[in-house]
Amino acid sequence: MDSRDSDPYPGPAPGPGPRSGTVTGPRAEDILPTTVTSAVKIVIVGGFGVGKTTMVGSVSEIRPLTTEETMTQAGVGVDDNRGVESKTATTVAMDFGRISMTENLVLYLFGTPGQERFWFLWNGLFEGALGAVVLVDTRRLEVSFDVIGRLEERGVPFVVAVNTFPDAPTHPVEALRGALDLPEEVPMVDCDARLRSSSRDVLLTLMRYLYALSAPPE
Repeated sequence: MDSRDSDPYPGPAPGPGPRSGTVTGPRAEDILPTTVTSAVKIVIVGGFGVGKTTMVGSVSEIRPLTTEETMTQAGVGVDDNRGVESKTATTVAMDFGRISMTENLVLYLFGTPGQERFWFLWNGLFEGALGAVVLVDTRRLEVSFDVIGRLEERGVPFVVAVNTFPDAPTHPVEALRGALDLPEEVPMVDCDARLRSSSRDVLLTLMRYLYALSAPPE
């Protein structure tokens, strides 16, 4: 029997009246536009608490998928939450969203977990990814060092987005480049991950960078 013909509500026959829990299908805004001809996978990475879930949620045109769980005592002494002590939830698998860059091109966004104990999930999340956004918090630059190192080891092109937290110190771009040991050609931009327009600008910067890398030398 075709699985589409099977009853999706196993169990005793329902009583009179409509069944409860009827599946109505995706929302209209979640359906991929028929004009789309190309899709690109982008990964948003960074240390714990730098704003990855916030960025995916702010820029996604569909309801984002998140896997945030409440932080418990099990993470005490394991997760480094210095500077973000008020954070009560954390991503344990991934965040997922989608944004249309043109009527023909969409980006699928995958936000990675920030704690090192979940980094084993990166292998799957990075498979097929064309590029990455590294979110940075200037209050805790050190949490970005290993993240950038892993991208460089994998050969994944990336841009750096400095998330402007209200109480974060500001530094000259060259000072930040030096602290992160970034090559001059890697783009670095300021952003506010809470704002859709700002997050979209970061993604546009990444797409321009990827295009420049793919262009044949003159």
